[in-house]
Amino acid sequence: MDSALLHHAVGVSPNPKLKRPCYPNRISTPTSDPNQFDALLESFLDFHDSSAIALDLAIDRIIESLPHDSDKNDVIHSALRLGSALTEAAKRSARRRASMHNAVVWPLPSDLTIKVFSLLDTQSVCHAAATCSFFNKCAADPLCYSNINLTTIVPRVNNIVVSTMIQRAGKVLRSLKLGIIPSPPVASLGSSQALVYSMRNSSDTSGFSWNDKKSRQGKETSVLTRSCLAPLIGDGGTAGALLKRLHLYNIERMDNTAFGAAISACPALLDLEVVGLHVELRQTLESVSRSCPLIERLILESSKTGRDDSLKLPTCNDLVNNCPYLSSFALRGFKLHDPKVRVLVKGLRNLKFVDFSTSYAITGEFLRNLGGSVGGSLLEVLILRDCMHLREAEVSRLLSAILAGRFKLLKHLDVSNREGLASDDDWYQRCYTPSFMSLRELLEERPNLRVLADFPAEGSFVEEPVTSSDVNVDTNSPSVASSHTSGEYVFTSSSESSYNSDQSSGNEDYPNAGFPVHEESSDEVDDL
Repeated sequence: MDSALLHHAVGVSPNPKLKRPCYPNRISTPTSDPNQFDALLESFLDFHDSSAIALDLAIDRIIESLPHDSDKNDVIHSALRLGSALTEAAKRSARRRASMHNAVVWPLPSDLTIKVFSLLDTQSVCHAAATCSFFNKCAADPLCYSNINLTTIVPRVNNIVVSTMIQRAGKVLRSLKLGIIPSPPVASLGSSQALVYSMRNSSDTSGFSWNDKKSRQGKETSVLTRSCLAPLIGDGGTAGALLKRLHLYNIERMDNTAFGAAISACPALLDLEVVGLHVELRQTLESVSRSCPLIERLILESSKTGRDDSLKLPTCNDLVNNCPYLSSFALRGFKLHDPKVRVLVKGLRNLKFVDFSTSYAITGEFLRNLGGSVGGSLLEVLILRDCMHLREAEVSRLLSAILAGRFKLLKHLDVSNREGLASDDDWYQRCYTPSFMSLRELLEERPNLRVLADFPAEGSFVEEPVTSSDVNVDTNSPSVASSHTSGEYVFTSSSESSYNSDQSSGNEDYPNAGFPVHEESSDEVDDL
């Protein structure tokens, strides 16, 4: 090995009689002549593993040639720094080459890669961006964030993450989903599956027990706040201007003001789903009718089942007049009275899907004379599951109307109830084995119609928490579906528990029917 070369590399003169070297001069030497520095480094790189012994001996000779211990220590430290610098430089070069290699061997060009990424869910795009600089560059394109889905089972997304994603998408944002979804994550069309996240749910796929949720609830609800939708309004409303789909689940700190401001920035909205938010039904519908004239799908589920009685007739009329394209409409868990519901179903002429599950004031009177030219003629799905005041007589009248030729497009009807149907005279008197005289003939006349009527056995109620799996309209399940057995309709009997409900009707027809109110367990955290 060239001893002079090694002396130069560690910054020490080969002449042992010279004084202690000046390190500032040594540092400036490579930058003053890059070609000389490259040649020096290339000489080092020509060494083989077999040169290790020679390198050790050369270092020893340099150290022994110096008269002072401080000089010897400086040489050792310089050699260590040089070795570390070479190692880090080699690692960086390896990463750059690997990234270039990915770009070369990846079969798709950048534009197609961006297209593929735009089809992935948000989490997968973020994972892809962390793999290499080529994918990172592709994943930074706004198209990759046109459909943002930040829903989770366990809360872990905050406002900063939401803001970052929306800013990345900018004006190409088309879909935004936020919040906490209990398992199973999404209820399909025709399902009345509860999506409200509360401590009533005894368990979910995240593995947390009821007690775990109770102890963690205060921290979880603070992850997303009322300002999480503020980026939709910023920059002149650029992000919200072309937004088509907005789904919000169990963001407990969201209020009417923040929600209304966000909706006002989304005039092109077609699909709105709001579950478990502490927003008032009347104000929500007013915001929608005022700002979203193109809305086609509107799903609202109350966070306080049975206690939101804010809906007024003028609000219903405004929604009918301002949102004529509405075809899928669900109001779950609200106090809805028949006259108001009738205005909605009769006025919204394009309705195909209707779900008024767990609406405690509905008796079924709103269905009278519907299904023809006056409204409801396009209905394909009608769900009245667990409506506390739904009367047996009204259900029977509905089936007779279907048999008479109304609701010709109806394919799915759900009148199941955990507490049975109400009698015609007194809703407190429950009917657990209703007898619909026209049903056999109806099923023969309309074989494509599926009727779900799941009622508990009388006296089988047991107080226990209700899970999302308790409300199930799986049409392939024999436990809830109607069927022909020797030409007869089969009512299934279940020992499902009674849900906690507000047992005052809230109906104008029963002003004196007052009973104790059982509060929802989710109220324990309302003030957090």
